[in-house]
Amino acid sequence: MAGHLKKQLKDAVKVIGSGSLLFASYLTAVGDERFYADQLMPSLQRIVGAETAHVLAVKMIGLGLVPLNRYQDPASLEVNVLGLKFKNPIGIAAGFDKHGEAVDGLYKVGFGFVEVGTITPKPQEGNPKPRVFRLAPDHAIINRRYGFNSCGLAEAEQRLGARRDFQQEHREAGLPLGINLGKNKLSQDAGADYLQGVRVLGPLADYLVVNVSSPNTPGLRDLQGKAELRRLLRTVLKERDALQRERKLPVLVKIAPDLTPQDKRDIADVVTELGVDGLMVSNTTVSRPETLQHSNKSEVGGLSGQPLKDLSTRTVREMYNLTKGKVLIVGIGGVASGQDAMDKIRAGASLVQLYTAFTYQGPPVVTKIKRELEQLLKEQGFSGVSEAVGADHRGADK
Repeated sequence: MAGHLKKQLKDAVKVIGSGSLLFASYLTAVGDERFYADQLMPSLQRIVGAETAHVLAVKMIGLGLVPLNRYQDPASLEVNVLGLKFKNPIGIAAGFDKHGEAVDGLYKVGFGFVEVGTITPKPQEGNPKPRVFRLAPDHAIINRRYGFNSCGLAEAEQRLGARRDFQQEHREAGLPLGINLGKNKLSQDAGADYLQGVRVLGPLADYLVVNVSSPNTPGLRDLQGKAELRRLLRTVLKERDALQRERKLPVLVKIAPDLTPQDKRDIADVVTELGVDGLMVSNTTVSRPETLQHSNKSEVGGLSGQPLKDLSTRTVREMYNLTKGKVLIVGIGGVASGQDAMDKIRAGASLVQLYTAFTYQGPPVVTKIKRELEQLLKEQGFSGVSEAVGADHRGADK
């Protein structure tokens, strides 16, 4: 009798275990938002290191192993800027797909645009490991000295060139591709590095980003100075104009959130004067809010995620004011919900990007943000994203 009861108990455990596994597999496949955010992602983070998890995520998404995405982007989320159509304003920020290995999988997740890089002329390993640290209680990451680890222009050109026809189809469908360019760590001529990037990858991009704001490459942020930035952008734009393209390739500049008021005025003056197409606001911050809880808060490097949100949104608002709303802004930093996206849009961003929330909540966060943003637009009386851009500056009672 006891033996029979023991066998029944074992069978019951097997059935329950199998059922639980099947149910978890189902929730994973269908992209259940709560399951990913509350169960799956925290469990994976406990057993897999930050950089290893990043590499694995890129590989899996590159293979198309992503949850089902049944959400259909409504017309209210469509944005037409830079001479391009964006099915929705939610993009993946540079730094996730550094080498252009997962572009099509990221579109499959539901992003309205993908930005790859930062890509440097020559391949470089970046800085010594460990160099990425999670601050889970703070929903943040410190990227300590990643240092533009890059496959280099030649490999990126080969990989992205192989899918050129696919990208043309994506672009026509409202899914543009951005390429983020940087300089090699040991380069003595930053201008030449960026020019080479424009020349090689410009023909494969729907827009280019000149990254002068990573805190992990020595001397890079010095390029945000007025004279240095004017000199660099003038040569980059000249090289851009020499590309044989049907339409002029948009060039944007990615700036830091850790800028003085004078720095911001200088950048606004330069981009307005030279006709730069847009600003990416912003990169990670070297500041450390007192609210940070995790012991990793003392690590050196760029902080991203929720603690960056308010600082980056303020910077969006300030740059929109300084450029009088005439320069397109992409808002980046701490976007993890539809409200976060809406805050940046109302502050002056036409598009937004995320990265850290993607690592904490998984692919379903993209649909969650889009669905919440769609609802917020309706509630606040906006027919679409474009109507909401800069609303806070208009004193709108919406």
